[in-house]
Amino acid sequence: MFAEKVLENYQRAGEIAAKIREEMKRVTREGMQIIEICEKVEKMIKKMGGRPAFPCNVSVNEIAAHYTSPPSDEKKIPEDAIVKIDIGVHVDGYIADTATTVCFNPEYEDMVRTAEEALETAIKVIHPGLLTSQFGSEIQKVIESHGFKPVSNLTGHQIGRYMIHVGKSLPNISHSSINKIRVGEVYAVEPFVTLKDAAGRVENSPETYIFRFVKHKSLKQSETKRLLKFIETSFKTLPFAERWLKEYGFSQQYKYAFSGLLSSRCLMAYPVFIEASRKYVAQAEHTVYIEKDEAIVLT
Repeated sequence: MFAEKVLENYQRAGEIAAKIREEMKRVTREGMQIIEICEKVEKMIKKMGGRPAFPCNVSVNEIAAHYTSPPSDEKKIPEDAIVKIDIGVHVDGYIADTATTVCFNPEYEDMVRTAEEALETAIKVIHPGLLTSQFGSEIQKVIESHGFKPVSNLTGHQIGRYMIHVGKSLPNISHSSINKIRVGEVYAVEPFVTLKDAAGRVENSPETYIFRFVKHKSLKQSETKRLLKFIETSFKTLPFAERWLKEYGFSQQYKYAFSGLLSSRCLMAYPVFIEASRKYVAQAEHTVYIEKDEAIVLT
């Protein structure tokens, strides 16, 4: 079980994330620059007393996850889009992760509602002792009952301190597993829904805009060493965007050093996930804390 202060930090992170999620539902518009949404979310997190747990994801249409603006991004929200906004907040390393889908196309409103209903069901059924396989079966049933398809290779996930993904996964489909939900665990619960005739899985795009410190290695270049130290000190083991390295300073040496850290695998890159048949995807997400008899929604 958590110490009281730890749970308070999770709850505070959740409150901040929830407020910002609702604000972004209100202000996101067709034609907005994606970088404006990302930076607005990240500034609001800091203003409200938290820190970003990962770069704000703004994933449009068939892009399911992991798109955040690179520096000087000129992409905008297109007309008739469905837009997943995924927000992570931490307070002293204790993370709340939440997402919503903003829909500008009436054709996909039922799909968005299905993702939200699947999330509601997930929160009702998750409890200590539940097999993650049973959890996935319940989510799949709800999604398919509305004529849609779950994305098979995107999952909810257990959360740890300064770690977005740790321990167990929560697939949104029926699967074989002996993993059980335990008291005191924290999970991001996130159904991803696509069309019935879609492939129902995501594949990696060659684009990568989110990165994370992985490990130290013996590095020869002093600039590379300095950049790695800056990244580890600033972000620890949490994901970051290249936009966040402004404080370090952009230069030719920086570009060379950043490339060197990726090739030496001191950093890892998260590929942008795209639905394999290029069909649109909706997402809904809350973070929950598993109590003795129920799940407490933190976001």
